[in-house]
Amino acid sequence: MQAQLPLTDLVAALPATVPFKGPEAIERERGRAFRVRLGANESAFGIAPAARAAMIEAVGRVSWYGDPDGQELRAALAARHGVTSAEICLGAGIDELLGLLVRATVAAGTPVVTSHGGYPTFNFHVHGFGGRLEAVPYRDDHNDLEALAAAVRRVRAPLVYLANPDNPTGTWHERAALEAFMTALPPRCLLILDEAYIDFAPAAAYVPVSTADPRVVRMRTFSKAHGMAGARIGYAIAAREVVCALDRIRNHFGVNRIAQAGALASLREQDFVAGVVQAVAAGRAHYAALADRLGLATLPSATNFVAMDAGSGARALCLLERLETHGVFVRRPAVAPLDRCIRVTVGTPAERACFAERLAVALAQIDAR
Repeated sequence: MQAQLPLTDLVAALPATVPFKGPEAIERERGRAFRVRLGANESAFGIAPAARAAMIEAVGRVSWYGDPDGQELRAALAARHGVTSAEICLGAGIDELLGLLVRATVAAGTPVVTSHGGYPTFNFHVHGFGGRLEAVPYRDDHNDLEALAAAVRRVRAPLVYLANPDNPTGTWHERAALEAFMTALPPRCLLILDEAYIDFAPAAAYVPVSTADPRVVRMRTFSKAHGMAGARIGYAIAAREVVCALDRIRNHFGVNRIAQAGALASLREQDFVAGVVQAVAAGRAHYAALADRLGLATLPSATNFVAMDAGSGARALCLLERLETHGVFVRRPAVAPLDRCIRVTVGTPAERACFAERLAVALAQIDAR
């Protein structure tokens, strides 16, 4: 007898998909491991030695729950950003925080605005809570701030998502444009400003942290420059009333003891983070020169990856598949016109050398067809 699961109509109607197919899943399908893993925007440069030591020490007490309030880490983050602990919310990466904010603001049929081809996990949460996405096309490979604000006003959306610097393009907007965008939003619309890559961005892309405007929720992560993607820890900076709302629904034990210890130690290791940022900048320059040599264009990037323009979606897909056969994991945006690019994480010098060799071979094979 086949079980009849008591699913809600909403969940029963959802597609059985996840936002990203992990490299491990692709490896299982291929029956062999990747030689170079440059598709998930993880850090190739490890974690700070102090963070490693703190996490190893925390393993000795992993039989204890972590602090559900994360008070020590929240206090350190608040001091770093010039806010109060009550204006910091911890989560298991930005992905969990996105889900919390969507859950808090989106009901069945609620319109939500984002960029067409932007971060898929946000869309995943909106669909999962029954929201209706209003997707705005990119303009010149940048988020179209004017069109996003206009869409918010047109559909009366209570929530809009913007990544700056952006994923998957790597492009960014500067402070004046961002502040004008924030001003243009209606009083009852929250802005999720995803700043996962802000450590790699130029100073001009940085809007000083403030919780004076309760409409702005900024999200940061330890997954990128701090190298702690596998630990799953991020945080939101927002007005007290926003954090209080999230506190009503968050998983209070969702950020584990080891992650909290590592993040707190890493936060104090700014020289290490600065070194990672410098190494990533050198890697981006290397990719730009490589692409130019091989006849590819690159999009400007203020992240730890570079989008290489293959000229068309079909050619980019062929290139992605060829690279997979050569043991190189990269990603390709799913939505046109961004699908003409492959997105390549900045690896170590050795990883970049391997990628350069196999990219040249893959391009030669495609062009010989």
